[in-house]
Amino acid sequence: MRPWLLLIGVVAAVSALLGVAGLPSPLLFGGLLGGLVHALAFPRQRVEPPRILFVVGQAIIGVTVGASIDWSTLSGLGWDWPAVVAVTVATLALSVLVGQLLRLHRGTSGVTASFAAIAGGASGMTALSRDLGADDRVVTVIQYLRVLVVLLAMPAVVTIVFGAGQEGEVLAVHAGWSDVAFSALAVVAGLVLGRLLHLPSPAVLGGLLATILLLLLPPFADAGVPPVVQSIGFLLVGVDVGLRFTADSLRAIGRMLPTALLVIGLIIAGCAGLGVLLSEVTGASRLDGYLATTPGGLYAVLATAAGTDSDVTFVSAVQMLRLLLVLLAAPLLARLLRRR
Repeated sequence: MRPWLLLIGVVAAVSALLGVAGLPSPLLFGGLLGGLVHALAFPRQRVEPPRILFVVGQAIIGVTVGASIDWSTLSGLGWDWPAVVAVTVATLALSVLVGQLLRLHRGTSGVTASFAAIAGGASGMTALSRDLGADDRVVTVIQYLRVLVVLLAMPAVVTIVFGAGQEGEVLAVHAGWSDVAFSALAVVAGLVLGRLLHLPSPAVLGGLLATILLLLLPPFADAGVPPVVQSIGFLLVGVDVGLRFTADSLRAIGRMLPTALLVIGLIIAGCAGLGVLLSEVTGASRLDGYLATTPGGLYAVLATAAGTDSDVTFVSAVQMLRLLLVLLAAPLLARLLRRR
């Protein structure tokens, strides 16, 4: 029992510290770091959690993503749809192309480089990556490193560049037992749908599809995924990824860090430029364009939009469209890159 107790203790301690520090997805990183410490400290006493736990974690993330998509918000784009779609596709193309710089490091495949660099949907890409042939250790580290850089830079950019202050309402999350029941039903239905339809990464995409279908039913019209359920999904995926680190893989990722930071910087700058273009074409403010195209940190972006009296509908619609497009395009992109 000692390895399990150590794993649980390290995960709990690291997650608590990351939560106090206000970092994104503290349980995912806590699970990842806890699993990593155990894998390195006890290489001969490996802990292998049942596969079903990782699959359930993937399904929870798929359900969380599906519940975050507000179709009424997407329909509110009106005549701005063509410009928004064009900028969204350009964002994905830019991130995939820039991400190929990671292939300068030996052993990094095109799929891994692309998934690590794709802007938006960090949790979804982390959950999808192994099923689609990418190294999810590299994908997880670089995806959440980008989210961290975005979150640290966002307050300074909003305040210094755009001169915006806290003026609106802060977004709040409410959840009850009905949401817990909805989440459980969506996870089970997603696992069944994913298998029946033979979807790539059946847990994630099955959970996403099941959630969209359930939300069309009147009893679940206003349902959501409680933060505690989201945290369980992040934790299960994080622990599974962390336990598969080795000393050699950790050194390889460390050598990639300068290139990863360069890729992240180029993606952030490119998205900011696309945000300016989007604001010019649609008539939205420069701040709205910046927040709408920010590559990561969806909930922080929406909270910032609400707190600065930005157009939350416009910002959330663009962000959600990109999130949906990322998850739908990922299997096709992986298949194309593997063929090449």
